Amino acid sequence: MDVKMKISETAIKLESNYKAQGIFEIGIGEKLPKRTEVIDIINEVRRVIFPGYFGNENTAYVSLGNFAGNSLAGIYERLFKQIRIAIMYQSKQSTKTANDAVSVLKQESVDDTAEEKALAFIDSLPNIQQMIFKDVEAELMGDPAAGSKEDIIFSYPGIYAIYVYRIAHVLYELKVPFIPRIMTEHAHSKTGIDINPGAVIGEYFFIDHGTGIVIGETTMIGNHVKLYQGVTLGALSTMKGQELSGVKRHPTIEDYVVIYANATILGGETVIGKNSVVAGNTFVTESIPENTRVSAYVPELKIRKR
Repeated sequence: MDVKMKISETAIKLESNYKAQGIFEIGIGEKLPKRTEVIDIINEVRRVIFPGYFGNENTAYVSLGNFAGNSLAGIYERLFKQIRIAIMYQSKQSTKTANDAVSVLKQESVDDTAEEKALAFIDSLPNIQQMIFKDVEAELMGDPAAGSKEDIIFSYPGIYAIYVYRIAHVLYELKVPFIPRIMTEHAHSKTGIDINPGAVIGEYFFIDHGTGIVIGETTMIGNHVKLYQGVTLGALSTMKGQELSGVKRHPTIEDYVVIYANATILGGETVIGKNSVVAGNTFVTESIPENTRVSAYVPELKIRKR
């Protein structure tokens, strides 16, 4: 067998596949957001949220104000560049799809938009930090095995997934393309916890163990909610694909709800009322009133009517 000929034939077939997809031919001057840069931004923001925990700075000798200022300057620069790249690429690709012509973007306009979004993200960080502190508190109060807040911050996958979600959600709300999902999928790969950046999650959110949890894009979660491993908050059906984009298709979980391991709750009209408990391995597709205990093993409580 001629090795060079086989490689050449395979390369031609791959090139044909590339062209058929229409998403791999990047024009001169165009770029895609860089995943490694986005992950570095996640890590740098975490250093600012938890100074002294994930960097080399010694908070006994370093002014926390100076540390925050210097760190934020670096985060802004990196985030601004990635947002600008993402906006330019999305705009050009959208224009190509619409009329098969490359759009001509004014660099000043793109820079202004990227600056506005990057600064809005920086401005949101104190509030994000307060939310994450409350999540740490919820973990400490909800898990008897948690030795301390430090233990949770250092080692709990749930708090890491929530942290990444909270910063990604801000960028999602700012309509930054690509970057929010890169962030949450990175957390997904590290923790096994899949939280779409579009989900709306309230204060004191508690995840125990966490592996296998899935929270869909239009999920709404209230305050003081607890989820255990394997919980799915998903859609009833996605057969219509992109026609469902922007439609509420994931459940609403109200305040003080506990959902135990491997429970599945589906549907955009499904509401789990306040102070309710959903037992493990329960399958729910209809709303549940407040103060209800739902179990797959309680025959008198019928959630699904036939």
